[in-house]
Amino acid sequence: MRAARRDGGVLNIVRRDVFDMRGRKVRAVASARKFAGWLMLVNAGQVVDRWSRRFVPKLPVPPARSTMSRSPAHPPADATPQPSRQSPQAAFAAGESAGADGELAGQLRERIKELTCLYEVAAAFARCRGSLPEGLERIVAMLPGACRFPDRAAACLCLDDLTLASPQFADGANAAGSRITSDLLVAKQRRGAITLAYPAALPCGDGGDLFLPEERSLLEAVASQVGVFVESVEAERRRSSMESQLRHADRLATIGQLAAGVAHELNEPLGNTLGFAQLALKAPGLPEQVRADLTRIVQAALHGREIIRKLLVFARQAPVSKQRIGINGVIEEAMFLLEAGCENPGIRFVRDLGQSLPEIEADPVQIRQVVSNLVINAIQAIAGKGTVRVCSRAEGDGGGVMLCVEDDGAGMSPEVLRRAFDPFFTTKDVGEGTGLGLAVVQGIVAGHGGGIEVESQPGRGSTFRVHLPIRSTPTA
Repeated sequence: MRAARRDGGVLNIVRRDVFDMRGRKVRAVASARKFAGWLMLVNAGQVVDRWSRRFVPKLPVPPARSTMSRSPAHPPADATPQPSRQSPQAAFAAGESAGADGELAGQLRERIKELTCLYEVAAAFARCRGSLPEGLERIVAMLPGACRFPDRAAACLCLDDLTLASPQFADGANAAGSRITSDLLVAKQRRGAITLAYPAALPCGDGGDLFLPEERSLLEAVASQVGVFVESVEAERRRSSMESQLRHADRLATIGQLAAGVAHELNEPLGNTLGFAQLALKAPGLPEQVRADLTRIVQAALHGREIIRKLLVFARQAPVSKQRIGINGVIEEAMFLLEAGCENPGIRFVRDLGQSLPEIEADPVQIRQVVSNLVINAIQAIAGKGTVRVCSRAEGDGGGVMLCVEDDGAGMSPEVLRRAFDPFFTTKDVGEGTGLGLAVVQGIVAGHGGGIEVESQPGRGSTFRVHLPIRSTPTA
């Protein structure tokens, strides 16, 4: 390919290999910039000027604009190929121009690599479908490929407690080399950083920085995209969690209504069964077997009545009578009965009750039920010897009181702990528990405007803390 010279002669075209975003090879017509003011790319005989306009800086247009009419695309009619006869000065100038063109082509290749990297980052986030570790691993793997020396570059990404790094980082080979870092900002909060580095053994020819200014800008752009990706993933997780909580609350409301209806329907016939069985036990001259059977009927009826009462409390349909009470007195009453009825002689009960506690507005029967359920759970968690500790404390100035029940029993796994307050959830054998104890406790505490929290570790026991305000205001 030849181009018309300004004086009507012919110039040889300097050709350089250039690749587009899809890896297709195009030819750079370097000498055309002398005429058109920019580098033209030729692919299958077509001028791909959209690449040149976007990625190649404009050069000064020569005053003789008439040379445009003698460009390679429109050569003059009288232009005939002539052998190139150049003076030494012209040959030197042509070599210098070729070197500049090579540098420009190299810069173009770097820009294409950077744009390819940004495209792959966006594609990686789209492919990982909200999986945060997978998306970040792909970013760390592809970042070195956007550098001038991809075989020697290494990347490291830190986000909160998560650290992902290239093998060179893991080996420490890039610890003392040239590096650039960009902060990871998630919702305008710094949560980590992304680092690109070269090993110290890699020399820099001009004595400057190994990283180009464009590579620094690229790293900042990638860090910005990572921050947006992390923020979107966390927002999606929060949304899913809220939806799950709403579905759970809806199920609990449905269960509560169903349980209350069943409890009301069963309460009357169960009460009749209990009453007649107790009357039959008073009859004289009963055979021993009949008396034993009637005793079992009474015990089963009492157990059923207790379940119904828990269901009504869980559904918040049990009658409530609130008054000013001292929580220490309620604890003492409940502990007296619980200690007397404990069948495990290896359990030691410890009371640590605060002094001069403020009175609270509460239903004493329901607060006693809270203490009983928590202590019974603690007793059942201890297989052999152990300690159940019950304490009370004042919370701040007028903040209410805290009831704490601790044990050093089996504890709960994270899976069990997450479902501890779910109604009808139990880890006990069939017939040993209804799964309503902690659900009832949570319902009573919420009905008094308080809160409950639990800490537990397998093999190290559990701690329940109940916070009750001085004035009772039910919470949703």
